[in-house]
Amino acid sequence: MNRPFYPLWTKIHRPLQEFLRLEAAGGLVLMGMMVLALIVANSPFQKAYQAFLDFPIAIQIGTFKIAKPLFLWINDGLMTLFFFLVGLELKREILQGHLSSLRHVSLPAFAALGGMAIPAILYTSFNWGDPIAMQGWAIPTATDIAFALGVLSLLGKRVPSALKAFLLSVAIFDDLGAIVIIALFYTANLSLFSLGIAAGMVLILLVLNRSNVTHPAPYFLVGIPLWAAMLKSGVHATLSGVVLAMFIPLGDSASASEPQESLLHRLEHALHPWVAFGVLPIFAFANAGVSIGAFTLSDLLHPVPLGIMLGLFLGKQLGVFFVSFLAVKFRLAALPEGVNWKQLYGVALLCGIGFTMSLFIASLAFEQGGGPYLGLERLGILLGSFLSGVSGYIVLHLFLRKIHPLPTS
Repeated sequence: MNRPFYPLWTKIHRPLQEFLRLEAAGGLVLMGMMVLALIVANSPFQKAYQAFLDFPIAIQIGTFKIAKPLFLWINDGLMTLFFFLVGLELKREILQGHLSSLRHVSLPAFAALGGMAIPAILYTSFNWGDPIAMQGWAIPTATDIAFALGVLSLLGKRVPSALKAFLLSVAIFDDLGAIVIIALFYTANLSLFSLGIAAGMVLILLVLNRSNVTHPAPYFLVGIPLWAAMLKSGVHATLSGVVLAMFIPLGDSASASEPQESLLHRLEHALHPWVAFGVLPIFAFANAGVSIGAFTLSDLLHPVPLGIMLGLFLGKQLGVFFVSFLAVKFRLAALPEGVNWKQLYGVALLCGIGFTMSLFIASLAFEQGGGPYLGLERLGILLGSFLSGVSGYIVLHLFLRKIHPLPTS
């Protein structure tokens, strides 16, 4: 059968399968880079590792100059590609994917809401009264989809596709919530001049979109000055990736009369391997290097790492599972077909793997004036994510049905 005449569901289902495969494999690579960063940070190469991250890089055009250490080029620059991909995935899922159906969207939406609120409340309860520590309230609200799917992939074909889709949907809502949180709570010293330039770039993107421009070059030519303007504006520069993604044409690539994929689908397909196996592993290596020997038991019991660890491990599972239970009990949502409560609880545990987005929010929360807590927040993220990943794997291993091979004649 020719590709243009494939049914609609195959054109939506196939990209989802490919996404899950890439994210799962990328999650395993993330684990490896996290372990490598921990090894290097606790080895004789620790000083070289820190010097590598502190290496200064500057770009200057006339009087316009951007000068940052390599660490911030990774977090503010390279991670913009990650947020661009997140924006593309959000737009596709909302308009054509799982999130376009109210029946599919209601349960993960409630689960994500609970999974963000309860961890934030737990962290706040430990750090109330400390204005610097309170800047990190959003750190345990995030879910790392790549890491979580990487753990889920270890269980193989025993995992129902509906359970994977539920985890993916919760993580997408988490990402959307993180984007809103970063935009609202982690912006400071706004420059109206730079915001005006950014607004001008957005108008150009709108014209490109309305003109149905389907070549990527014009969008990226506008996206680069948009990133620079947002960097100078006080709004975090990575959000420019989300803004740019919202103007990438999606079209109706599933139409039988349109054999060409939309620009959004092409960019998502092209960028996903680079982000999964390049951007995120580099980010993990740069951000997960914690010198374990520098910490004591009293550091572990400090309100900042304790609030993050318990927020991820306890807050996430409580928020995702019990809010889902209430939503189903009051008939506001329904369990995914073929999924039971024990399996959903296992996924709720996996949602406590915060890693990438938690580390990113932590860098924003404590990059200015949070010196006393630098390193402590990473310790909390690593411990909370580790506990969530291990316990989630054990629960799912116990409660997922084993697949027995068919008898041979």
